[in-house]
Amino acid sequence: MLYNDSIVALATPSGAGAIAIIRISGENAITIGNSVFKSIKGKDLTKQKSHTLHLGHIIDNQKILDEVLVSIFKGPHSYTGENTIEISCHGSTYIQQQIIQLLLRKGCRMANPGEFTLRAFLNGKLDLSQAEAVADLISSDNEASHQIAMQQMRGGFSNEIAKLREELLNFASLIELELDFAEEDVEFADRTQFHELLNRIEFVLKRLIDSFAVGNVIKNGIPVAIVGEPNVGKSTLLNALLNEERAIVSHIAGTTRDTIEDELVIGGIGFRFIDTAGIRETVDVVESIGIRKTFEKIEQAQVVLYLVDGSLLSVDGKLETLLLEVGKTRNQFSQKPILVIINKMDLILPENVSIIDKKLTTNNQQLTTIYISAKENIGVEELKNQLLSFVNTGALRNNETIVTNTRHYDSLLKALDEIQKVKYGLQTNLSSDLMAIDIKEALYHFGMITGQVTNDELLGNIFANFCIGK
Repeated sequence: MLYNDSIVALATPSGAGAIAIIRISGENAITIGNSVFKSIKGKDLTKQKSHTLHLGHIIDNQKILDEVLVSIFKGPHSYTGENTIEISCHGSTYIQQQIIQLLLRKGCRMANPGEFTLRAFLNGKLDLSQAEAVADLISSDNEASHQIAMQQMRGGFSNEIAKLREELLNFASLIELELDFAEEDVEFADRTQFHELLNRIEFVLKRLIDSFAVGNVIKNGIPVAIVGEPNVGKSTLLNALLNEERAIVSHIAGTTRDTIEDELVIGGIGFRFIDTAGIRETVDVVESIGIRKTFEKIEQAQVVLYLVDGSLLSVDGKLETLLLEVGKTRNQFSQKPILVIINKMDLILPENVSIIDKKLTTNNQQLTTIYISAKENIGVEELKNQLLSFVNTGALRNNETIVTNTRHYDSLLKALDEIQKVKYGLQTNLSSDLMAIDIKEALYHFGMITGQVTNDELLGNIFANFCIGK
């Protein structure tokens, strides 16, 4: 997959704005740019140095389309590794279209999604995991996802994988050499050192695989389901968290019949809050569908906020019923953190607070509880801090490699499986030729991550998700 033609695309968001940037890349990019550009100082772009700016006009048959700045980047010292120019024009959609159409007539073609980054990969400017991090960086909408994407784009993940692959490749070469001298029954690969290497690779792979649990939710936002009986304040809590009237609030029970979702960044981590229909026995068909959806959202959530009306807990038997219902939810979703939110604390009498606390303390379920008033915005900040405590951000704080890409996760799992086969073969004195097969498979999966092993279909799938112009 090699490209010799020149491509063009709008590199800034479509629509009107103050400035727009049109990018051209390819062997003839500077020549094509020069054919439509008239410098105010009479400069020839093909004779200018790389990484320079030039003021002038874009001309179409003596007609001035716009006054522009042209940036020159000569290959291989450019993003794509090819000759590249960027035309900074005024952000009128008409001007953008006129300049791009002119460049198409001069020999460019429209770039495919992600083609600039694809060319950077093909020209050795980025490996495949770094190229994928470009898309993650563009789509990052909070501090944590931005930090992970930057770390991967700088090559942190690639370097770790490349180092493991190189060490394994060295031993694979020695194993292959042994096969050439099979009749002499000699060993070139030190089995003790090989075993230590396999243990080290296995440890790193398991750490990277485990990091996906954190990385995936950070990248996509941590889903948090707000559940409870009707009219306990779930929609009010959602509005308080978002600081806007996102959900309809009414004293009528069963107002929320479908799930409402919105996102909020807390401490640099994205959380996706889901306001659900109140859980109760009902004969209303529509409300029943909403309640069924509630349990589906609990299944999908990483954290469950079980909201209760604190003003009713002093009623005889009400707290016991609550503990029973929360217990059922915990048993059904035993792997999820469930935080009990006692709402309407402004309506709870002080003497009843101690009664509630005593019953909660003596209860053997060891519930994590927080008192809030969603309506009065009391205790909401404490709730946000509690949510952050459920996220294991230790690896993020220590700037460790965190896997966020499903394709990488799949390749790591397959590589680990092959490494464990090699370990088993080493322990059972498996012949070198059979071990060599498993080692090659492990190397293959390592190579799939960084792009040392690839194919057109894989690249097409990856870069199809990019925006045009990047």
